[in-house]
Amino acid sequence: MARVSTRLRIDCGYEGTQFFGWGIQPSHPSVQASLEIALGIVLRLDKKSFQTVVAGRTDAGVHALAQVFHVDLPEDFHLSDAALRALPRRLQGALGTDAISVHHVALAPPGFDARFSALSRTYEYRIADLAARKNPLHRKFSVVSPYRLDEQRMNELGVALLGLHDWAAFCRPRVAATTIRKLQSFSWIRNAEGVLIATVKADAFCRSMVRSLVGSAVAVGRGKITVDDVARVREQKARVSQWPVMPAKGLTLVSIEYPPEADMAQQALDTRARRTLTSD
Repeated sequence: MARVSTRLRIDCGYEGTQFFGWGIQPSHPSVQASLEIALGIVLRLDKKSFQTVVAGRTDAGVHALAQVFHVDLPEDFHLSDAALRALPRRLQGALGTDAISVHHVALAPPGFDARFSALSRTYEYRIADLAARKNPLHRKFSVVSPYRLDEQRMNELGVALLGLHDWAAFCRPRVAATTIRKLQSFSWIRNAEGVLIATVKADAFCRSMVRSLVGSAVAVGRGKITVDDVARVREQKARVSQWPVMPAKGLTLVSIEYPPEADMAQQALDTRARRTLTSD
């Protein structure tokens, strides 16, 4: 018998259209609530006896191909090796929906924290602009733009914005929360159908940051503002309305990057240290 006294790592994905985000909402369906209810059923535990922590909290309507969360179970809870192997299948069945897919369940390595052990998060955003061939099968995952967007200018913006900065101008404020993040990658390509796909990677994102970044890129791609205009707004460190926050449905969390298992605990400690603009 394998004694589970701390945590499980669970990898999953979801189509976010029907959910009001990851986090539990008082009167609306959420991904977290659905998974916690299913865990309670399968493990025969009161939901109050365990806790889940996610790598990246997604907003209402945002999708995920590779979300990660951990669950802390009661110290006296026992799970056989066979039960652990069966848990993904049983959890999927208890969910009662294919809008959430359970990919993998395993005992978490020592020091693992789904949120704080992560090195980075990577998102994609899809825009079918005037130059793109519209695919009706992708309407839940792409935003249609009536304009022809200049991806070269949008990529110039992406390069100009990289690095460690205060992103308060791009984030919805949260009390006592830092808005300092390191943007590691922000680039655009067109796929075979001409759909614009942004790849956005950072150590972490504050609320609405990715969709605001994409909104600024769309404004630059339309020629409404310049790359320098966006950089100046960022330095003002105050939320503005010079570009829209893009719709949620075009956004998908595609990966969470972690260090080797031996470095998980130290990475969690490093991440918990409050970010400053003098950080390495």
